[in-house]
Amino acid sequence: MATRVKRAFKYRFYPTDAQAAELWRTFGCVRKVYNMALAARTEARARQVRVNYNQTSAMLTAWKKTEELAYLNEVSCVPLQQALRHLQMAFANFFARRARYPRFKAKKKSRASAEYTSSAFRFRDGRLTLAKMARPLDIVWSRPLPEGAVPSTVTVSRDSAGSWFVSLLCEDPTVTPLAATRAAVGIDVGLDHLLTLSTGEKIANPRHERRDRERLARAQRELSRKARGDGANRRKARRKVAKIHGRIADRRRDVLHKLSTRLVRENQTLVIEDLTVRTMVKNRSLARAISDAAWSQFRNMLEYKASWYGRDVVAVDRFFPSSKLCSHCGTLQPDMPLNVRIWTCDSCGTAHDRDVNAANNLLAAGLAVSVCGAGVRPQRRTPGGQSAMKQKTPRREP
Repeated sequence: MATRVKRAFKYRFYPTDAQAAELWRTFGCVRKVYNMALAARTEARARQVRVNYNQTSAMLTAWKKTEELAYLNEVSCVPLQQALRHLQMAFANFFARRARYPRFKAKKKSRASAEYTSSAFRFRDGRLTLAKMARPLDIVWSRPLPEGAVPSTVTVSRDSAGSWFVSLLCEDPTVTPLAATRAAVGIDVGLDHLLTLSTGEKIANPRHERRDRERLARAQRELSRKARGDGANRRKARRKVAKIHGRIADRRRDVLHKLSTRLVRENQTLVIEDLTVRTMVKNRSLARAISDAAWSQFRNMLEYKASWYGRDVVAVDRFFPSSKLCSHCGTLQPDMPLNVRIWTCDSCGTAHDRDVNAANNLLAAGLAVSVCGAGVRPQRRTPGGQSAMKQKTPRREP
């Protein structure tokens, strides 16, 4: 039985002054409720008392009855309840060791957003009206929703560049598993080339941040010269910097979406390396280039698209010597500096391109992992766990 896929369709919209004011009030109330509930749960945890969603919901009802927090009644109650649900999920991820302890939302740093369920909005004939609003939102429908799709959840947000977005979560009947194929590909990520495939194809690294680096540096210098505080000139300069960052992120996301969709459609099995990008960016010489390549974002896209279309993504252990291993005879080279891009095997005399050889080794190892039934995400699902490719030498008793 095919599973129904829920997708979020994001659009830009232009609110009226009244709508923008209402949304700003909602964002502030959502942040306030989230922080108060987090503080209450943190205090209770220090006293070794468990507090769940139902108890924080009762707290919200009590807060609304106080004179100090009476303004919470001026906005829709649904986004406030959703904030409590998000906090509950954050604690669930923390206790399951999938995330760190929840943090408080800062006014100037946290994402300004509010989530509405079906009881707090009306969607008819392509017109979306939120609770507490008399007019529908002026949405730019850059692409149509799936035919017959009805949003179950609507999330309104505003980015640091001042743009407003609405995200509609609905079931997409057009997403169905693709026909099975025997094609498999090994994918080696890099900086000189963004991707190198086991087929020998190399995909150039667009280096989006480098293309706008001079423009970004100029905007950041202008921002640094503005007086500290909430002055109008500083807000304008900050928004200019945010727009450049947004432009870079949009271009990067577009390229990664196209690459990941193409690879998922063409191959049944996709083998990647389980890299610890969080640790790799601590290298001050390569941090900027690694962040611009967005390897983690590419992997996430591969994984959720593979689950949509019935494909398999296999992550090979990060300690697997894909670059130093001869893909022809299996001989392991003792050393392989980063500046060596082409090398010849001492045993069989085969000349290798470093990246293509690594992709071929990843493919072979990934196919072996899939045969023995190893997990797809060995290092992420089980903290501290090891994948099928890493062999740990047992300790010998004295």
